[in-house]
Amino acid sequence: MKQKATLDEKLCSRQLELPNGLLYRILMVVVKLLNMKTKTNFTYNARPAEEEGPIVLIANHASRVDFQFTAPVCFPKKLNYVVGYNEFFRFPTCILLKLMQVIPKKNFTPDTYTVRQILRVVKKGGSICIMPEGMSSITGMAQPVIPGGAKLLKKLGLPVYYSKISGGYLTYTKHCLDERVGRIDVSVNRMFTPQQLRELSLEEIEDTMNRLLAHDDYIWNKQQQVTFKGKGQMAKQLDTLLYMCPRCGKMYDMECSGNTMRCRACGNTVELDERYNLRPVGDSVCPELVTDWTIAERKKAAEDVRREGFFHEGHVRIGVLPDYKNLTGDSTSVICGDGMLRLDGDGLHFEGSLRGEPFSFRLSTEQVPTFGMCTDISRFYTFVEGRFIEFYPDDGDVLRWDHLTEEMHRYRGGKWQNTEYRHTEP
Repeated sequence: MKQKATLDEKLCSRQLELPNGLLYRILMVVVKLLNMKTKTNFTYNARPAEEEGPIVLIANHASRVDFQFTAPVCFPKKLNYVVGYNEFFRFPTCILLKLMQVIPKKNFTPDTYTVRQILRVVKKGGSICIMPEGMSSITGMAQPVIPGGAKLLKKLGLPVYYSKISGGYLTYTKHCLDERVGRIDVSVNRMFTPQQLRELSLEEIEDTMNRLLAHDDYIWNKQQQVTFKGKGQMAKQLDTLLYMCPRCGKMYDMECSGNTMRCRACGNTVELDERYNLRPVGDSVCPELVTDWTIAERKKAAEDVRREGFFHEGHVRIGVLPDYKNLTGDSTSVICGDGMLRLDGDGLHFEGSLRGEPFSFRLSTEQVPTFGMCTDISRFYTFVEGRFIEFYPDDGDVLRWDHLTEEMHRYRGGKWQNTEYRHTEP
């Protein structure tokens, strides 16, 4: 008797087509209503819809709903989106992704299936939407583009347009899943012509992508001062993002209540208003911007990984994607193991068990440039020999793991380096 195909086998055997026209139009009506709700404004310096033939649209990955801010700018062109592989294992999201001919991608790891399907869609006359950072913003700043994006654009040789999304992160932050309506501005422009892609080097293409996609929502709103409706809970779960006290340096000892954060170690107290302005209470201290705070945390991580004998470790539970039945609710994996996770100069190491059997792996610093985060800053994932593994640290220090891993990769000469553009508004 033939064994039933797994969800992974079904997904990786699909041959992608162009999106269904009628379904796409229905979804565009829904997107229009969502953009009215979030007060989204579009400004066009170039119009992708007027381009003859297929195009590539890229954007800074501001939030978990960036289809709202990218699909309308190309319509009536229909886009085949490239989306994280793991999202295809969540019900009912998986149904819509498959109906819309969305292309799965295993983030931060080579994925030949994705490239083949992109080439297939383009050959059929379709247009592609890619978020070259690989994951929605964790801090409100754009991440550097993942290596390989420039090579793909050059291979495709299509006109490339881009959307710059401002306010998307502040509406849908990574640390808190509440929707905070304020205003979102989307500007649209051309990034490359086919001729420019032929003439430019891979390094020049990647540098242009980083420069034009650079964005910081907190710098933007320092200038705009848009009010985002936080319902008196602006500091909700903010300690998962701002985990290091700016006065005493203690980590993961902040407590949040309403619009206020307080360090349990030294009492340093900070308020965050509905325009995302930070304000120290009394003689307390704080950076000017939320992203200034996260930059200080990253700087500390960069210093730590350079110390002789550095390591960071902790007990974690681990989860994997289901074989046959899709995840439901807020679940992003099936937790079925645990053990010790360690980062040091040799890379990322795990020793423990999975489904009742001994399980371990070792990944070099080159293999792990960063981690993915499916929903919020409560767990993180990577791929081990193509297999999705999600980590739930007992200490809740998810962003600290992320900062240390990225900075170790960069310190050891990994391909995914920082850029001077991140904390700017070009």
